[in-house]
Amino acid sequence: MTTTTCPTTRVRSLPVLLATEDDAEDMGLLAPDDRLTCHVHGRWIHQCVASPAHVSPVTRHRWCRGCRTELCVAVDELSLAVVMSCPHCGHGGSAATTRLTAACRASLAAERDIRRAA
Repeated sequence: MTTTTCPTTRVRSLPVLLATEDDAEDMGLLAPDDRLTCHVHGRWIHQCVASPAHVSPVTRHRWCRGCRTELCVAVDELSLAVVMSCPHCGHGGSAATTRLTAACRASLAAERDIRRAA
């Protein structure tokens, strides 16, 4: 199944985007990994990605398989930088974590754009 990201329409607020992404995910139009918002915390994904709720050894989201430990997260809202790495080996990357990192960067940019438009 092919998934797509939400259409690039002008987002007016976080609650509107949360609802839009919920609907798109429910209809199979948006992959959970591509969300800019978190349906669990009701926040931008970059604001809560460090939560233990976003760690999954099964899917390897924020998880180092070799060290069997969760990855550390650093989010710099000024430079829009997001880094996830294993505190033991310094690596721990996976396809799932790469997608989560990309979603966090997009979330940072979307939040910045909304603030600028306000």
